[in-house]
Amino acid sequence: MLTALINKNEKGFTLIELMIVIAIIGILAAIAIPQFSAYRAKSYNSAAQADLRNAATAQEGYFTEQITYCGVLANLTGPIYGFWMSKNVNIIITGATTSGYTMRAYHNSGNKTFSIVGPGGSITSGL
Repeated sequence: MLTALINKNEKGFTLIELMIVIAIIGILAAIAIPQFSAYRAKSYNSAAQADLRNAATAQEGYFTEQITYCGVLANLTGPIYGFWMSKNVNIIITGATTSGYTMRAYHNSGNKTFSIVGPGGSITSGL
């Protein structure tokens, strides 16, 4: 009667085989997760850098009309100068005169702060 219940042709996975598969998945996850985090931080930093570049372009448009650079970020945003900030990107205008401006930008989840001194300056990054 017991021999009737045991079928020799049954196929399945043993516990060792399942443990090996789980170990392989764990190793792959240990490699992939830090890489994924690095790519996310890089994309957040790129968003801050792009927004800073667009804010510099809006500053030049503002200067063309007002003959001075803008010291208030709210005056640059919107359809007039074509500048909209990305979500969670912060831009700070630290100085604006009739001869130039200084701005900084960072993303809340990024790991770098970018700055530009204009007109005609290039974006530099700091930690």
